[in-house]
Amino acid sequence: MAMANTIAKAQAKTVTNRADKSLKSYVQDMLPEIAKALPSVMTPERFMRITLTALSSTPKLAECTRDSFLGSMMQAAQLGLEPNTPLGQAYLIPYRNGRTGKMECQFQLGYKGMLDLAYRSGEVTFVQAHEVCENDVFEYSFGLEPTLTHVPAQSNRGEVIAYYAVWKGKTGGFGFEVMSRDECVEHRRKYSKASNSPWDSNFDAMAKKTVLKKALKYAPVASDFARGVAADSTILHAVKNEDDGLLEVDSVIVEPADAAETDTEAAHAE
Repeated sequence: MAMANTIAKAQAKTVTNRADKSLKSYVQDMLPEIAKALPSVMTPERFMRITLTALSSTPKLAECTRDSFLGSMMQAAQLGLEPNTPLGQAYLIPYRNGRTGKMECQFQLGYKGMLDLAYRSGEVTFVQAHEVCENDVFEYSFGLEPTLTHVPAQSNRGEVIAYYAVWKGKTGGFGFEVMSRDECVEHRRKYSKASNSPWDSNFDAMAKKTVLKKALKYAPVASDFARGVAADSTILHAVKNEDDGLLEVDSVIVEPADAAETDTEAAHAE
């Protein structure tokens, strides 16, 4: 029995290595076309390095469809974010599509990536997200003159009970959103079915990203930020434009019902 398990593991590793090599070769072959679609800040060499890093840090990505992996990589590159690294800017998550049975790559924007895009827009001068603990002083009100006050307890802050995000624009406008921990738990239950996703390994960071995403809906941010938010938690495909032959990124929104079987080797947490 032990010998059979050893052989099975060796065979699975061989299949993964072949898929990994195949995907690397595919990206290498497509590099001249990919280069035409990359932003000026992203050289083809850097794109290839980031690709190899992602495949190395999350081996299951090698089993994803070529178009979904390349689409997610190109989306990260166009946003200037490095996925699956300790920076926590973005994640490429292997995801088995419950409808097609195929392993696909899901692009997920990280908390730090969202902060980076917000500041990069040039319209936001201040943006933060924080946890609120049960012994903190925390008061807020909405309406024509919204207010928010948070004074963290100096010691023994207690359990986290809520999360909030606040932004201020360069023209003086501001906004904020608040979510209870229970609301974040429900959001995670509804939209992330992975058994080992960033939600599991760093709940606080993902909760702050969620409330930050809600708050920044009303901020005067640039198109890069809007594109990043639109691509969050989607399956992206690299497709050729019929008119000019250039590679473009097309997206498919991942519905909660589709996420019944998400791979357990998800990307590293922030």
